Amino acid sequence: MTIQDAVGTIRRIYVRPPDPQALASWRDFGWRAPPDPGKAAQEHAAFREALAAAGAEIVIGETIVPGDPDAIYAYDPILPTDRGVIALRTGKPGRRDEPAALTVDLAGAGLGLLGTLAPPATAEGGDMFWLDDRTLLVGRGYRTNDAGIEQIRSLLGDGIDVIAFDLPHAEGPDTCLHLMSFISPLDHDLAVGYLPMMPVRLVELLRERGVGLVEVPHEEFETQGPNVLALAPRVALALEGNPETHRRMEAAGVDVRTFAGSEISRKGDGGPTCLTRPLDRD
Repeated sequence: MTIQDAVGTIRRIYVRPPDPQALASWRDFGWRAPPDPGKAAQEHAAFREALAAAGAEIVIGETIVPGDPDAIYAYDPILPTDRGVIALRTGKPGRRDEPAALTVDLAGAGLGLLGTLAPPATAEGGDMFWLDDRTLLVGRGYRTNDAGIEQIRSLLGDGIDVIAFDLPHAEGPDTCLHLMSFISPLDHDLAVGYLPMMPVRLVELLRERGVGLVEVPHEEFETQGPNVLALAPRVALALEGNPETHRRMEAAGVDVRTFAGSEISRKGDGGPTCLTRPLDRD
């Protein structure tokens, strides 16, 4: 098994259920609308059931991050590697307590700490994914800076190729735009993405590596069409809605499964990838 793989069959996965008290701070964290705590809990429970139905062992985070509704988005604060967890330093200041909380949870699950990013570094998990077990793609934007990329490169060592791409300004620093806001891997030779936002060098790299792209239509970009979790090669978990993106993925041979996320995803701008951290794949 490995974690340096974005598309292998998930065997173990980490999630953080919504904290009803923290959800009250939704406005301070830039959520689109107030989430309903009861409905959010129901949606997350159903989401966990979908993960379990795919054969994944669920590891539930229990270390509280007071007043932080974004802590539900477990993908961002850490980067798991085959040698241990890298505790990142989030670009969003309100989330700075999350990496320490997640490392406590993951230590209890048997994952050691490889290293911790230090100021002035910032990096968020949503800006990176494994293209293969020796290649980490990273988006350089408002949440992940040059110092963060260099510290990650140093911690990973010479055997890992860290390839960075400048992200577009889009709507500016107050709006979260991660690398994975516009691309998600579906298989070793297939990804789903919104082409107009993608850096040219990334498009060229995918073509060089033989990775095809299922293109998300313009009208489904804002509704998280590109945010898809690979449960296994060509098996994807996606947010309900975005019918054209789902149709195009299915036409490419992808088994598309969906979940309801009006409270936990749409209001906080965090899709199925954001809500999870896979810990083991094969």
